[in-house]
Amino acid sequence: MAERLESGHPYPLGATWDGLGANFAVFSANAERIDLCLFDPSGRRELERHTLPECTDEVWHGYLPNAPLGLLYGFRAHGRYEPEQGHRFNPNKLLLDPYAKEVFGEVKWADALFGYRVSSGRRADLSFDRRDSAAAMPKAVLTDDSFNWGSDTPPGTPWSDTVIYEAHVRGLSMLREDILPHRRGTFECLADPIFIDHIRRLGVTAIELLPIHAFVQDRHLISKGLRNYWGYNTLAFFAPEPRYLSQGGRNAFKVAIRRLHAAGIEVILDVVYNHTAEGSELGPTFSFRGLDNRSYYRLQSDNPRYCVNDTGTGNTLNLSHPRVLQMVMDSLRYWVDIFHIDGFRFDLGVTLGREDTGFDPGSGFFDALRQDPTLARTKLISEPWDIGPGGYQLGQHPPGFAEWNDRYRDTVRRFWRGDSGQRADLAARLSGSGDIFDHRGRRPWSSVNFIAAHDGFTIADIVSYETKHNEANGEDGRDGHSENHSANWGTEGPTDNEDILHQRAKLQRALLTTLAFSQGTPMILAGDEFGRTQRGNNNAYCQDNEISWLDWTMLETDAGRSLLLFTRRLLELRRRYPVLRCKTFLHGSVEIAPGINDISWFDERAETLSQDNWNDAEARLLTLRRSAAADDGTTSVLTLMLNATGEDRSFALPDPGTAIRLIDSADPDAPEQKFINEVNVSAHSAVLMLSTLARDGEPRAPEP
Repeated sequence: MAERLESGHPYPLGATWDGLGANFAVFSANAERIDLCLFDPSGRRELERHTLPECTDEVWHGYLPNAPLGLLYGFRAHGRYEPEQGHRFNPNKLLLDPYAKEVFGEVKWADALFGYRVSSGRRADLSFDRRDSAAAMPKAVLTDDSFNWGSDTPPGTPWSDTVIYEAHVRGLSMLREDILPHRRGTFECLADPIFIDHIRRLGVTAIELLPIHAFVQDRHLISKGLRNYWGYNTLAFFAPEPRYLSQGGRNAFKVAIRRLHAAGIEVILDVVYNHTAEGSELGPTFSFRGLDNRSYYRLQSDNPRYCVNDTGTGNTLNLSHPRVLQMVMDSLRYWVDIFHIDGFRFDLGVTLGREDTGFDPGSGFFDALRQDPTLARTKLISEPWDIGPGGYQLGQHPPGFAEWNDRYRDTVRRFWRGDSGQRADLAARLSGSGDIFDHRGRRPWSSVNFIAAHDGFTIADIVSYETKHNEANGEDGRDGHSENHSANWGTEGPTDNEDILHQRAKLQRALLTTLAFSQGTPMILAGDEFGRTQRGNNNAYCQDNEISWLDWTMLETDAGRSLLLFTRRLLELRRRYPVLRCKTFLHGSVEIAPGINDISWFDERAETLSQDNWNDAEARLLTLRRSAAADDGTTSVLTLMLNATGEDRSFALPDPGTAIRLIDSADPDAPEQKFINEVNVSAHSAVLMLSTLARDGEPRAPEP
């Protein structure tokens, strides 16, 4: 190519192709020089090296005439190597562009990837390593973002109507025998009509994908024959994971998003901006550490040789720095503008809200996000914890955010397991966790309710295993949560005992019924709708195999088909009756009809619960009645009855005392049936009843 670099422009950051060449811009506040390195199409040989000729506001930049699309490139940064002061510049290390839109090749683990000398397994990060890392490094690719979106329109599903389906791109299709092997595990499969029809008919409105940003396969996992399956180890915040790309490249993901949108399904990305794949101060130099370690990472104020580790992964991105915050905001906007993404789930969201004084709901990140005209209109979900000081912040995020509610998860599991002292807490969880979220104008949808997620047991495993079984992870059982609030109901793991299988199936339906009929935003783990198992592994982050992949053949079994049909029915009822997904918190203070408030609680005798009743630790029966006026002047009254005991119990219907049964988790095939005054609720089961009040307030039970 041998073109001389022109001065170019400091914005936009990254590599921008204009048809005549490409502008390159990269931030570093402390570098003394940055070189642009160009590689041959194989990525193995460096062809040219150019010094970026200009630096404007700490952004180094240059323009390369005639740069072709597909050009492979990287950077080298010159500066001080003073780890004690937080500086780790080493021009022998090829650095990936933080704004790389596509990544070519994978990290090939070698000692040359480290900025210091690694000898006989010993690591001395104060030393300086002169080996060139280019052969072991992936390269950035010069790309063009053009794509014909046609009439694509984001579904814009209201939060109160949202049902989330958490899924893994690779795991969804690796066991789909009706898909060609080379297509399995790629974005292309998200566009498959069979899959889209499955989730559309299920009743979900949004698919939340585990991390799809390009990530690194950890060295210690590879040494044990394992893989980083979940992807929480980001290498590039703008580039899709290369393994998920098919022959259609990045456009295959755009096609999938367009088809999902056409089916009314939103796409939410699980994103990891709290740390990077470079790990602690003893980690490799891939990009950020080599470009400006002191700017990109939070370092210990009294000893900047060491990283702050609020994330448990070794490093913490420094979102208090304006350029690092800009990178995160640019990345988020990129996925919305270029890929039409509808929302984000922020891994370890508390870390993103940390300032020097700790977690702050008015942090720079939250403020920037909430005022951004593009991002403020997307769905924003936080994982409201990290391992740093004051790291548990459930309910403390600013308005506009939803949060994963682990208290919901644990309470519902414990109630159906039969634990004592759960009734009062369950009541709060069923009604949207107002004790946690009802402030600053927040709404019930702020609580993302889930019983199972990627991290932990599946719903089938919650009722099949007393303890975790993570032997395949190679950590001697030290990893994963030890308390899963689970029960095996007679034997650990698989069984042929019909009584145990019947009990487990009944509990799965009770758990799903509770989830569907709770105020808040329900999230279903992919495969739970047909009873998937991870064989008791509650930390399958490194299991890129049948342990984690969805086994679609379960839909060919009676149990799998039955659970799927039951889950569809639950979500259809939730969609049909707005009172099951109220837009505002209910406090029992509004009288919808004479003697019938918006929300009321009763025991099995239809008697209002006293404070002593709420404090009864051994109470495992509960009735929840919700009511709302319909557009035609009638009033819909829905009554949810829960029996977590081991015996069938008779429940008296509170006013109005005539209703039809819409759902019975003990009997998935039970037809709608009219009841007067009294309902039998089987052991470990939930029943939903519907009554209607006419305009004159007289009860009128709909005919089945």
